[in-house]
Amino acid sequence: MLLGESGAGKEVVAHAIYNANPHGQFVPIDCGSLVGTLMESELFGHAKGSFSGATEQKKGLVELADGGTAFFDEIGDLPLDMQVKLLRLIQEKEFRAVGSLHWRKVDLRIIAATHRDLKAEVEKGRFRLDLYYRLNVFSIKLPPLRDRKEDIPALVEHFLGLAREAGLPDFCPSPETFATLLEYDWPGNVRELKHCIDRMAAMASPGAAEDALPSALLNLRAAASPPPEIANISEDHLPYVELHQRPAPVISIPESEKHAIQRALAATNGERNRAAEILGIGRTTLYRKMKQYGLD
Repeated sequence: MLLGESGAGKEVVAHAIYNANPHGQFVPIDCGSLVGTLMESELFGHAKGSFSGATEQKKGLVELADGGTAFFDEIGDLPLDMQVKLLRLIQEKEFRAVGSLHWRKVDLRIIAATHRDLKAEVEKGRFRLDLYYRLNVFSIKLPPLRDRKEDIPALVEHFLGLAREAGLPDFCPSPETFATLLEYDWPGNVRELKHCIDRMAAMASPGAAEDALPSALLNLRAAASPPPEIANISEDHLPYVELHQRPAPVISIPESEKHAIQRALAATNGERNRAAEILGIGRTTLYRKMKQYGLD
């Protein structure tokens, strides 16, 4: 069981556990996306003719993980009825496809992850106590990035390398920017840091990358910097000076968006799918923004 805030790197740790003993496939299962009547079919597969539209037999994600590792991401989002079926899978090492009369044995390793407090979810009746104890045999708690800021330089170097591999311009954050990265508390954890570096890389040009910091970091930098009129005043004179906090820089959102899109398109040679991925937006949103700013 991997515990930690969203963006703390639970799936990265799950991959590391798998890579230490890489038998079979690593099959990620996003419990938050398993919704509706086809949820059981996605997990366990279905037999031909088991429901309308089931024109052929289909393997589920659990069967794909047979002999390997099934990673149940955000296990706390799994509905109660599916928790019962998962409990049987863990206890009996077997499952039954939708519409099938036969139980199938599987041999797999299960890694589960959640950002929720499962003990509290159990008390509220949203998570089964027996499943909690089955999953919580060995737990690893991932600390948030704000509690391990010594990792930030290595993470920045890693994400810069990924940006270069993606074809983005190479750049090196200034000492002032690095100080801001270390000062910020990163509520979105490692994922937020990666998006920040990707944004700066996408807008990298002389002087532009530094201005591409998200607004929260720019405001933090502005708050930490004394206004020019008092920067060199000694402590003896401070009681006689009226201090005025310098306002945070105002950045036009449309101008910032247009510049970011232009840089992303230039870095990807006009490949819109890659540009949308770098910017962290959907392809449809990118097309709409391009039309809005006259970039199509």
